[in-house]
Amino acid sequence: MTVQDIRSFNRFYTNVIGALDYGRRLYAPYTLTESRVLYELAHAPRTDAADLRAQLHLDAGYLTRILNKFEEDGLVERGPSDTDTRRRRITLTAPGREAAALLDERARETVGAMLDTVRAEDRPRLAEAMRTVRTILGDSDSDSDSDGSGDRGAPRPEDVVLREPAPGDLGWIVQRNAALYAAEYGFDADYEALVARIVADYGEDHDPNLERTWIAELDGRPVGCVMCVRDDAPGAARLRLLLVEPDARGLGIGDRLVGALVDFARETGYREVVLWTNDILGAARRIYQRHGFVLVAEKPHHSFGQDLTGQDWRLDLHATPH
Repeated sequence: MTVQDIRSFNRFYTNVIGALDYGRRLYAPYTLTESRVLYELAHAPRTDAADLRAQLHLDAGYLTRILNKFEEDGLVERGPSDTDTRRRRITLTAPGREAAALLDERARETVGAMLDTVRAEDRPRLAEAMRTVRTILGDSDSDSDSDGSGDRGAPRPEDVVLREPAPGDLGWIVQRNAALYAAEYGFDADYEALVARIVADYGEDHDPNLERTWIAELDGRPVGCVMCVRDDAPGAARLRLLLVEPDARGLGIGDRLVGALVDFARETGYREVVLWTNDILGAARRIYQRHGFVLVAEKPHHSFGQDLTGQDWRLDLHATPH
C-alpha cells in the first residue's frame, strides 16, 4: 500500500458520503466541522469545551469561533463546569437540539439510501471491512485479542453514545420491551400493550422542552432507552421504560441513561422524579438507588400474567447535589 492508495480511497469515500456537499443539502447551513460539533454536543448531556477540543482534535481558536457563532445563533449555552471552575460547560439549547436532530436525520437518510444500493449478501462483508479499517487505523490494541489474532474485542463504555430517537426507534422501544420482559420474566401481551400505550402517548403529544427520550447506541444499533415524561403531580417528572439489551449490559449504560434523565429534569426545573417498578427488577433498582431514589411505597399485584410487588420510588431534586 502507498500514500497514493490511501489518498485515492479518501477521495472516493468523501464523494460517497457527501462530505463535500454541505453547501447544497446535507449539512446546510453548517460546515462539516460545525455539524460534527453539534453532533458531539447532542450525544453528551454535559460537555466541557476542553474535552470537546481534545475529542475532535480542533484548534482552540477555531473551536471558540464555532461556539461563538452557535451562541449568537441561540444554539448553545456556556457556563462554568460543575467539576472544574477553570473550564466552560457547553450545552445545547432547544433550537440547538432541533438543529442537531435535523442534521442527524439528513445523515441517516443519506447513509440509508447508500446502503440500499448494497446487496444484502454483501452487507456483512462491508461491515467487517469497515471494522477492519477502524481497528487497524484506530485502537488496534484494545480492539484485538492479546494473542494478536485481530478478532474484534468487547465493546467499551466510550463506544456507547446517547442520542434522541430517530424514525423507528419508538417502535423499537415497544418491541424490545415486550420481547425482553417475556423472555426474562415471563410477562404476557398485557405488558406489550401497556408499553405501546405509553410510547404512543409520547409520540402523539409530548413537549420537547419538558419531556425527552434517550436512545443508547452501540455500533450503529440501539441497545438501551429511557423516557422522561411529565407526571400528574405538579412539578414531578416520571421516569419510564428504562431498558438495556442483555449483550450491552456491564457498560454502565443504565447509569448513563438515568443520569442524563436526572440532569435534564433538574435543569428543566422539575422538583422531583418519580417512577414505578417491580421488585424483581433488581439491577434497575440498584441503579435508582445509586442516583438517590428512595423507595416510598410498595404493594403486591397480579399483572402481565405474574404475581408481582410494585414499588414507587422518588428522587427529591432539591435535596440532591448538582
